[in-house]
Amino acid sequence: MDIKHIAAFSTGDKGGNPAGVVMGDSHPSEAEMRRIAAELNYSETVFAMPVDDAQNHWRARYFSPESEVPFCGHATIALGAVLGQHAGAGRYQLRLNEAEISVEATPTDVGMTATLASPPTRSRDLHPEELRDALGLFGLTEADLDSRLQPAFIHGGADHFLLPLRSRATLAAMSYDLDVGREMMNRYGIVTVMLVYIREDRVFDVRNAFASGGVLEDPATGAAAAAFAGRLREVGWPHGGSFTLHQGEDMGAPSRIHVSLSDEAGSSVQVTGTARDMRG
Repeated sequence: MDIKHIAAFSTGDKGGNPAGVVMGDSHPSEAEMRRIAAELNYSETVFAMPVDDAQNHWRARYFSPESEVPFCGHATIALGAVLGQHAGAGRYQLRLNEAEISVEATPTDVGMTATLASPPTRSRDLHPEELRDALGLFGLTEADLDSRLQPAFIHGGADHFLLPLRSRATLAAMSYDLDVGREMMNRYGIVTVMLVYIREDRVFDVRNAFASGGVLEDPATGAAAAAFAGRLREVGWPHGGSFTLHQGEDMGAPSRIHVSLSDEAGSSVQVTGTARDMRG
């Protein structure tokens, strides 16, 4: 069993979201995967094994320090980078618990870049009680929201709540109680709450509260980025085929997530980021 420590969506030799990448001929037991994820204490660790000895087809499972999650974008980018270093540039098929996706590894001057193709996306407006509880968690009111974009439930392989904020200062001041957040997110079955500030039509500053996984905040969240892009597409937001998300800046871990998508409703979203070896 080989464990790699990779920061995904990094900017050069800085930032990014750390992930554990554990590769082997078979998966450890679920109890052992949970133990390793808790010991590494990254927001997620991905466990990958080849399917039928095929080097381009892998079975992947994702664990936070407290729970298994159905899909994790930054850990997939990290896995793609490791696969690119391990088996060469190219596209790899990944079988998840609930979906089949792919990740493509490409070497660049600034390190290995990976692009994942997300599961299908879907979204809806938040129900009144969902909005009440999401706002209450952060001490916000509806006056703090940006009317250009409605609060929403969003999905792109995992479930999230979306809160668009009027003020960058409000985003920077994000604060909440981890235990209260964990209870709320588990009650609604969501992985994160995504807070978004609209910097430009195609550029966004974001933060993701991740209490469901026992982590206050994620520095970069590829699954939420895919779900968010799918939501923007559904409401007819001008996109020109791509978006850029800036995340982690308020944590001192600047991260960049590039998203590209077609106009086909619900279709897969491509999420791209650079990865760096934290121990290299």
